[in-house]
Amino acid sequence: MARARLIEVAWPEFGLTAETPDWRAPLEVYRRRLSQLEEAMVREGLTHLAVYGDREHFANLAWLTGFDPRFEEALCFVRPGAKPLLLAGNECLGYLPASPPVAAGDIEVRRHTPFSLPDQPSQPGNLLDGLDLDAHCKVGVAGWKSYSQPSSIDAPSYLVDELRFAAGYENVTNAAHLFIDNTSGLRTTVDPHEVAFFEWTNGLASEGMRRVIHTIRQGALDYDLLEQARFNGVPLSAHMTLKCGANRVSLASARGERVTVGGRFSCGIAYWGANVCRCGWVAASERDLPPDAEGYLDHFAIPYFEAMAAWFDVLRIGATGGALHQAVHTRLDQDTFRVFLNAGHLIHLDEWLCSPVWAGSTIPLRSGMVMQSDVIPSNPKYYSSRMEDGYLMADAALQAQLEPALLDRCRARRDFMRTKLGLPVHDDVLPLSNLCGIVPPYLLAPHQVLSCAG
Repeated sequence: MARARLIEVAWPEFGLTAETPDWRAPLEVYRRRLSQLEEAMVREGLTHLAVYGDREHFANLAWLTGFDPRFEEALCFVRPGAKPLLLAGNECLGYLPASPPVAAGDIEVRRHTPFSLPDQPSQPGNLLDGLDLDAHCKVGVAGWKSYSQPSSIDAPSYLVDELRFAAGYENVTNAAHLFIDNTSGLRTTVDPHEVAFFEWTNGLASEGMRRVIHTIRQGALDYDLLEQARFNGVPLSAHMTLKCGANRVSLASARGERVTVGGRFSCGIAYWGANVCRCGWVAASERDLPPDAEGYLDHFAIPYFEAMAAWFDVLRIGATGGALHQAVHTRLDQDTFRVFLNAGHLIHLDEWLCSPVWAGSTIPLRSGMVMQSDVIPSNPKYYSSRMEDGYLMADAALQAQLEPALLDRCRARRDFMRTKLGLPVHDDVLPLSNLCGIVPPYLLAPHQVLSCAG
């Protein structure tokens, strides 16, 4: 692999899908997902599963039902062989018909007014009516995270307490792993319908980032820059972030700061299934950098890009998370680059689903996983660099199920990464973002990007 260097290149136009996809799947997909979940429950000896959701922690419930709670909490009880029961508050009841299985009558619906907002009209009702819960039952609760202790559950205590009172403390355990476990979680691989939606949202996010970066100039207001994202109403998986000027707080939103030449800049645009992030210096060349950052390109940005080239060389179906970790950490010393978080993670409706990547991980990457190239270096002098986009692991069978135009766009992105950027992307890796691998270290010269091409 050649040493990375700056090259002049026009950012390619890969386009977006002509058909706007819906994140909700066809009814038969939800029926298949419920069947898969019931099979997993039977394997684990669970008689009941309570899938919890709220505005922030909605993804398991949305994947299962096509319903994401607005304003309120919600809970879906799944019992193998029985119709699921979905409990929702006052305002979510009117939104429930958006769920294909609810609209088809596949899911029973009940108003549960304790889920409603404070001081709204309420009515008596027992959370557990008709569920036949007793000490002979084994109950799983799926919040959004797993913990080392199965008794640790991240759903509200007033729900978990009722379940434990009815079934016994020891019979109620955390079951989020059914959805998010790296090796067997049902949401850790995606189907063609999800691929279509995630490729679209990656396209929206990356095209928004393209416009933001090309609008950066001295004195630009952060709010005006983020208007270039052209938010169209697709749900966000995280707040849009933009840091410039004196705004140096990690993950900060725009707050009325102005761009300064020689200053630091970062931006992140995250929709369901997509997060595109870039950061670097507001500079046209090293001459614009502060004295402390002298050598940024040679000592920081180039080594980072070369480590990511090694990361892509490893990234493929069957590779282990430990190999991805090693590809980065053997090249980026901790004192200089301070990569603390995982060298990549899975993304879904939620921005961070889980990660198979850590030192010594033997977990293999599987077809259907969507991996974020989210490697975050940080240095007090050199600041950072980033090429965060989404990449689908797809074997021949999955690729054959994708729309031909979508597959053509992904292959065109992959070819650009290989030929122009010198990034060794494997045939079973499909880039979803239109900014795939593009890293302009000097943001006032966006057409100067890093490349390992010989």
